[in-house]
Amino acid sequence: MGQRAYNFNAGPAALPLEVLEQAQAELVDYRGIGMSIMEISHRSKEYEDVNDETQSLIRELLRLPDSARVLFVQGGASLQFSMVPMNFLAPGKVANYVMTGSWAEKAIKEARKVGEVKIVASGEASNFTKIPEPEQIQADPDAAYLHITSNETIAGSQYHRFPDPGNVPLIADMSSDIMSRTFDASKFALIYAGAQKNLGPSGVTVVILREDMVRESPKHLPTMLKYDTYTGQNSLYNTPPVYSVYLVNLVLKWIKKNGGVAAMERRNREKAQLIYDAIDQSRGFYQGLIDPASRSLMNVTFKLADDELEKRFLQEAQQNGFVGLKGHRSVGHVRVSLYNAVPLEACRALVDFMGDFRKRHG
Repeated sequence: MGQRAYNFNAGPAALPLEVLEQAQAELVDYRGIGMSIMEISHRSKEYEDVNDETQSLIRELLRLPDSARVLFVQGGASLQFSMVPMNFLAPGKVANYVMTGSWAEKAIKEARKVGEVKIVASGEASNFTKIPEPEQIQADPDAAYLHITSNETIAGSQYHRFPDPGNVPLIADMSSDIMSRTFDASKFALIYAGAQKNLGPSGVTVVILREDMVRESPKHLPTMLKYDTYTGQNSLYNTPPVYSVYLVNLVLKWIKKNGGVAAMERRNREKAQLIYDAIDQSRGFYQGLIDPASRSLMNVTFKLADDELEKRFLQEAQQNGFVGLKGHRSVGHVRVSLYNAVPLEACRALVDFMGDFRKRHG
C-alpha cells in the first residue's frame, strides 16, 4: 500500500487504519462463514451478535444508565432533525432550541415544520463565534424539550459545559464529537449522532434514548418515524445498514483497546492544542475564527489575512498530502477536522507545514 494521505476531512472522515485492515481481511469471508457480512441476513445469529455487541460497547464506553436504549437508525442526523419534534413536540407544547450555527439552524428549521419553536439562547450577536454559556440558557419549565448542538462542525465551536434544564428533557445532536470526550450521558433524554465522524462510516445514526421518552411517541406517525419501532424491534424492524453497524463495532473496539473515551479526549486535546498554538503563535499570519473559550477540539477553523495567499496555502497543502482542509462551502477559509482516528503524527506534520509556509510567505 502506498503512502496514506493526511486525512482531515470533516465527514465522512478518517477511520482507524487497523479497523480498515480488519474490515478488508473479513470482507469476503466474515469469521469463517464463507460469506461477507454484507451478504448475510440481518436475522442471522452472526448479525444479531454484531447488533447486540455494538449496543453493549456504546453503553460501556459512554457509561450509559440502565434507562437508556441504543438504537441504529438510517437517514443521518438530518432525519433526526425531523424525528425529534415529530415524536416529542406535541400540539400545544413549545420546543426550546439553542441557536449556535449552521447545524442548529437546520434542526430549528425542521422543528418549525412540526410545531412551535422558541430560541432560548443564541450566538448570533457574536456572529456565532461563541457558544452561549450554560447559565445563559434558561429553558421554559413546561417546554417539550431543550435541544442543543454540542459541536458546530462548520464554524468550529463547541460546548465545553452543558446546560442543565432541570426537568425539561435535554436533547443533543452530538454527530461530530460523540466518543471524543467524557461527559455525563445520564443528563440527556436523547442523543443522536451520525456515525461518519467518530463512530464509523456514513449510513447509520446512533440514537441514545431514555426509555420514558418512548412512551410519548404519537401513534399516528408512520412506522419508520416512531422511536418505539426501533426500541420494540431492537433496531431490526427492517433491514438495517449492516455493514455500517459492523464498522461501528470495529471502531468501538478500537476505542476500547486504546484506553476508552478518556484516552481519546486526552489525545484530542493534545492534537487540537498543537494546531491552536500554531495559529496563536503566528502573530496574525493565521487567524482563528472562534472565540478561544468556545473553540472546538474536533474542528479547528482559521483564515489567512490575504485571500490569494489562503488559496495558495490550500493548494500547497493538497500537494503535500493534506486532504480536506478547505472550509465548508458556506464559509470558506480553512478547517482542520481532528476526529478520533486522525493520528497525532498527522497533526505534527500539518504544524510543520504551517510553519514552513509562514516562513516562506510571511
